[in-house]
Amino acid sequence: MNLNIMTEQQAAQLQELLAACSHIVITCHKSPDGDALGSSLAWNEYLRRQGKLPVIITPDAYPDFLQWMPGTERIIRYDRKRNLADELLQKADLIFCMDFNESSRVDEMKDALDKAKGQRVMIDHHLNPQMETTLTLSRPDLSSTCELVFRIVNQLGGFENMTRKESVDIYCGMMTDTGGFTYNSNCPEIFFIIGQLLTKGIDKDKIYRNVYNNYSCWAIRLRGHLMSNRLTVIEEHHACYFTITRQDMKDFHFIKGDAEGLVNEPLRIKGMKLSISLREDDRRDNTVWVSLRSVDDFPCNKMAEQFFNGGGHLNASGGHLYCSMDEAERITREAIASFQY
Repeated sequence: MNLNIMTEQQAAQLQELLAACSHIVITCHKSPDGDALGSSLAWNEYLRRQGKLPVIITPDAYPDFLQWMPGTERIIRYDRKRNLADELLQKADLIFCMDFNESSRVDEMKDALDKAKGQRVMIDHHLNPQMETTLTLSRPDLSSTCELVFRIVNQLGGFENMTRKESVDIYCGMMTDTGGFTYNSNCPEIFFIIGQLLTKGIDKDKIYRNVYNNYSCWAIRLRGHLMSNRLTVIEEHHACYFTITRQDMKDFHFIKGDAEGLVNEPLRIKGMKLSISLREDDRRDNTVWVSLRSVDDFPCNKMAEQFFNGGGHLNASGGHLYCSMDEAERITREAIASFQY
């Protein structure tokens, strides 16, 4: 099965860039999810096998249920060590931008990234890449950036010596960005790749448990509360939404990741085609983070672009609003009414 995604020219250019660089930084988007973290960690392991010593810088914290992933001990958080991160970005002669398509996605790290003098390589699967780069490896048709990383490593001849750590990180990212392979995962190559990763000794069942069965009792209570008391179902439009307020987060001792994947839960309701999560920012007033999930041909990415200052994939998108939660609910109801599916 041909898994190649780079042209011969792109593969040669990537190898030339790696051969010429001395200081590499790998970074990803704000609030890293399994795919952003997995692709960064796996690419880091591959580069280390090539004799490089890259550093990983994330804009901020990642969910508690991803703390176990191999290589996280090497991560530098920009929000905690800004001076060190700024210095590393300025010193870097090659910067890999993993799982994001524009510099605004790194939030408070944007200025430092934009001012960095090193050459940039984007490895991403989101639509409409908008960054100036030396090399852009963008495939929105693929399930995840981790799938991209696997294909790149494989094309560069790195699969034979791929470590178990790399394989675990890649599988975790592919799994989480497809909701456990329940959406964006109908390509046969995905399951061939999974088979290849299994030859490296990964325990896919344990990876699943580490991610999805790793919540505190407070997180489970929060989920029950939200589904019971915060869920609005609009049956005539086959859509629903729920809210997560600061008070909810305070009452249930919320930590990053406690609501991860919850936006998928209402899609279990018979006939539902769209689910939207509205979460107040826990630090900034009048900021609401929006997650959208859909099934079949419902284009939640178009809804995210039109109503929520965001975008993404057909069945999995996100965005944000700068307003109160009441106003966010009004906009959400308007968005749902505007899309007749």
